[in-house]
Amino acid sequence: MRTAPLSTIPVHLFTGFLGSGKTTLIRRLIEQKPEEERWAVLINEFGQVGIDQAMFEARDDVIVKGLPGGCLCCQLSFVLQATLVNLLHRHRPDRLIIEPSGLGHPAGLLDVLQGEAFAGVLEIRDVIVLLDPARLDDPRAREHETFNDQLTMADAVALTMPDRVGPDQLSAARRHAEALWPPKKWVREAPFGELPIALLVDGGRHWVDAGGAPQSDPHAALRDVAKPAVLLDDFAAVLPSPGQPQQESGRALGYQTLSWRWHPLDVFDLDRLTQVLDRLPTGLRVKGVWHTDAGWRLYNRGEGSTSLAASAWRKDSRLELIGELELMPPAEETLSALQACRLQDGDGMRS
Repeated sequence: MRTAPLSTIPVHLFTGFLGSGKTTLIRRLIEQKPEEERWAVLINEFGQVGIDQAMFEARDDVIVKGLPGGCLCCQLSFVLQATLVNLLHRHRPDRLIIEPSGLGHPAGLLDVLQGEAFAGVLEIRDVIVLLDPARLDDPRAREHETFNDQLTMADAVALTMPDRVGPDQLSAARRHAEALWPPKKWVREAPFGELPIALLVDGGRHWVDAGGAPQSDPHAALRDVAKPAVLLDDFAAVLPSPGQPQQESGRALGYQTLSWRWHPLDVFDLDRLTQVLDRLPTGLRVKGVWHTDAGWRLYNRGEGSTSLAASAWRKDSRLELIGELELMPPAEETLSALQACRLQDGDGMRS
């Protein structure tokens, strides 16, 4: 006789368009994690190399798994199910956090999580969408199908980066969120990614619309042509040779990605590097982790803001550019400018 599991694993899904601050918010939640709980964090990036997992420090009670190279809801739906089965069996987490790509559509992801493979195993809690108020001033975002579907399907709305907009913009974003249908359980600000963990622990279940979740034709088409794939447990395990970066690119849903990886012994001049990155076209999503003459640094450029911070990542240097097709710079010219920032044999290393 088959026995039922003692308890289901709560799943918390954080959606939001590109650059809305999902990774930052999850990191802040981890700081509030109950000491007795083990969490698993699954991060999906539209780009070909994972940058966001480099933002998390290694620890025994938080397992971070990156799934780069497309959307979980369509291109990686086969990989997602296999990865989740392995993750749950191997680590047996008390709570599962999922961050889909900023271009990911929630419907396809929820189909997998609510499918037969995880019946009685996973319980989908409130889906929280992150909304950067500045996005509402961009007609391309307001008219984007995925942007609007993310808001529609969410149970609650976190207004991120409120310090970067004026009071009128913030009030307009709140009114927009409060007018959404179905009505949201709560709408609140999340300055600097701060959100009370009680909203997760005490939150309810994700609503289920009897009429079915809205479907995205572009995502559905990508899912139809996606093939089952085998994902290595350690993504990009083969290092490029020193001085010879590995380049990857992808294109889907009207967006293009361009990325590179360097050997960890390649060292970059931080001042020259940031100048090159800052000159990249406005509107590009730029994320990178670098071995520089000032140590390992994480570079993050989203909507209207740039940050540079210390990084615990040591496996390689990597850069990801994501943007609409017309914004992507020529790959050869960009790589040439980046390579010019490399130091020879570590010369010029700062103490």
